[in-house]
Amino acid sequence: MGLQVRILPREQKKSKIKNQKAKIKRQKAKGKKQKKMATKTKTPPTYGDNLPITGYQIKEIRKNCNFQEDIKEEWVQWVTGDVNQTSLKSLTQSQAVRILKAQTGQEMPKNDNWGLFDKNNKQHLTILAQMRTAQWTVPNEKYGEIPDLERLSDFLKSDKSPVKKPLKQMEFFELSKIIEALKGIVKSKYK
Repeated sequence: MGLQVRILPREQKKSKIKNQKAKIKRQKAKGKKQKKMATKTKTPPTYGDNLPITGYQIKEIRKNCNFQEDIKEEWVQWVTGDVNQTSLKSLTQSQAVRILKAQTGQEMPKNDNWGLFDKNNKQHLTILAQMRTAQWTVPNEKYGEIPDLERLSDFLKSDKSPVKKPLKQMEFFELSKIIEALKGIVKSKYK
């Protein structure tokens, strides 16, 4: 038996093409509706050290406790230092992070470096230049000398800093204050 080819009259071809185009338009419209619906999701939780614990953190802590209430209550008492508190809902996000890190065996950060910078931010680069001028540098095999970010971090945490915040969290006007403070340090160094 050979291959049979069915030839459609011209009008049938046109109607078939119209049907296919209409089908494609319906699919595109359906896809647009789905995309619009996808953007109407629940807003993501905001994060911060002193904000209330998130649902995800609660689930993870309970999962790590094998859903045993007495173990969970001990963790809450440990992190708060209060034997009367037993509810996860009373914790802050930073306390939840401490529990999760202790449960998973991750190392607790001793002190985070406030001197970390963004290489694409011109004000951060200006701060690094001022540090070099003030000779706040450390030796480096690859580059010779580099700015001492640990010293910058200590400065930002000290009472001498005009803004007590990590460098990456500072606004434009706050970075300007740090730059001016470093210029003062340079002036006093080269009196």
